[in-house]
Amino acid sequence: MTPYVFEPIGIVRSPFTERAEAPRQPEDALGTIELFGGHGYEHALDGLDAWDRIWILFVFHQNVEQKRGWRPRVLPPRSDRKHGVFATRSPHRPNPIGLSAVRLDRIDGLILHVRGIDLLDSTPVLDLKPYVAYADAHPDARSGWLEPRDPVAPWEVSFEPTAGSQLAWLRDQGVDLQPAILRALSLGPQPNPYRRIRKQKGGLVLSLKDWRVDFAVDARRIVVVGLRTGYRRAQLVGQPDSEALGQSGLDVHRAFSDKWV
Repeated sequence: MTPYVFEPIGIVRSPFTERAEAPRQPEDALGTIELFGGHGYEHALDGLDAWDRIWILFVFHQNVEQKRGWRPRVLPPRSDRKHGVFATRSPHRPNPIGLSAVRLDRIDGLILHVRGIDLLDSTPVLDLKPYVAYADAHPDARSGWLEPRDPVAPWEVSFEPTAGSQLAWLRDQGVDLQPAILRALSLGPQPNPYRRIRKQKGGLVLSLKDWRVDFAVDARRIVVVGLRTGYRRAQLVGQPDSEALGQSGLDVHRAFSDKWV
């Protein structure tokens, strides 16, 4: 069969840079879609601002770049057993194409301002389509293994005082990890392709970018014990800030390590 090659029409700008950060079905996360100039897309947008919501067809670019391939059966984050990939919205697909519905706030030239974005920054956009409520929404349709709206009840997540103080300190430095921690751990402590969780001596650890979150499990309650940097001490000593690694910069990691040794 003849292969098909598609060229992106633009890219997504969002606050999320890693898969663990991206929320699922968010309401208020803000982002933009920046269409490429020189193709007449400004004319293609004519009339789209009359719609409240739009569909974005996009590429799971990190899967492509990391050569992750696809899986016939996957374990969705809200299920306790595997399902066929076509019965899920997993990014691990034969063709790494995704579909997302967002609210359109406004259009400025070739920039679309959207709300409810769940895509990673720099996601390539293949197409845009209006969300047509009477045709696209079927509230009485069956939902398969998601028939009970959330087949896996969320876990309770709490924070010990030290963890709370560490999170507050990081927020003051412009690093807010709490929403991502709650999103990941409310789905449970089990290792999952969507969450970087592993066992360690005395408990479990969740990796969020260049931070580590230590937690324990008590029945169906998860207790966050504390946070720590993902860098070794040798990496934090003597390296100029201009060579900072990670979103927050090594300066924040140094100060954090000095404060909570």
